[in-house]
Amino acid sequence: MRLAVSCLATLLLSTSALAAPKVIASIVPVHSIVASVMGDVGTPELLLSGKNSEHTATLSPQQLSDLGKADAVFMIGSGLEHKLVQINGSDAVGGKKFVSLSEVAGIKTLPVRQGGTFELHEHEEHEDEGHEGEGHEGEEHDDHDEAMLKFDPHVWLDPENAKAMTNAVAADLSKIDPDNAKTYEANAAATLASLDQLTAEISADTKPLQDKPFVVFHDAYQYFEKRFGLAAVGSISDVSASAPSAKRLNEIRRKLEETKAICVFREPQFDAKYVTVVLEGSKAKEGVLDPMGYDITPGPNAYAELLKNLAKSARDCLAN
Repeated sequence: MRLAVSCLATLLLSTSALAAPKVIASIVPVHSIVASVMGDVGTPELLLSGKNSEHTATLSPQQLSDLGKADAVFMIGSGLEHKLVQINGSDAVGGKKFVSLSEVAGIKTLPVRQGGTFELHEHEEHEDEGHEGEGHEGEEHDDHDEAMLKFDPHVWLDPENAKAMTNAVAADLSKIDPDNAKTYEANAAATLASLDQLTAEISADTKPLQDKPFVVFHDAYQYFEKRFGLAAVGSISDVSASAPSAKRLNEIRRKLEETKAICVFREPQFDAKYVTVVLEGSKAKEGVLDPMGYDITPGPNAYAELLKNLAKSARDCLAN
């Protein structure tokens, strides 16, 4: 009798495991949101680790094969995971469903900032629903990629956008796997509450930093800056993390001097040589910001850890 019960339990567990949808998430913060919504139903696969550049990563034959077997692929979309965007819906992955989370209902996008230096009032001027944000036309800039983007794709760095992404993930998973729809809905509700708590915590931590100027390596942080009132005055590289021109480096060096910026932040995914060039002869300190989760263990807690790390890195460099 015990053997029969044991076999039945094993069969039920196997059936449940087989019933879980095969889900892939592109980058660590997206994977974290998807994992939070899936909960005990299943574990999403992570396509790109935090050590990869989201802009330049290529995909292996095995990754292409995995994409072809997936029931859903969650990504940020236009302007970010270039290879995924290129193969979206192609025969290479069997026409599987890709969900571009930067385009879902409730996402608030910001226009791409042109040039290497920012004015502080930019953080208060632009906030557009959906994906209609446009960059400033007619302004000269070093890299044409800026002008080609409809909006800044680093939308996940605003926890309010993470809430919209959470709702979209729950809705899509419920369509794919209606048997677990109530679980996805409950997990999403818990995730939304935790994101509100995260926003309150980071707001308190960063409030003393709001008038302190700094420079970032690439223009990835304006969603975080705007949400928490931080004062970036320029970026060494543009929104696509392309190599900066000599003109842009000189522009940033002048801005650093004019604003008496306290910190220049590098990123662990990129060569620090340009940061070294900008800092030469300056009194500014070097810090590290990581928008991707370089050393973070993937999972449901990774998103909160990523944003807390950004706040801590900003505080460590700017507060003293």
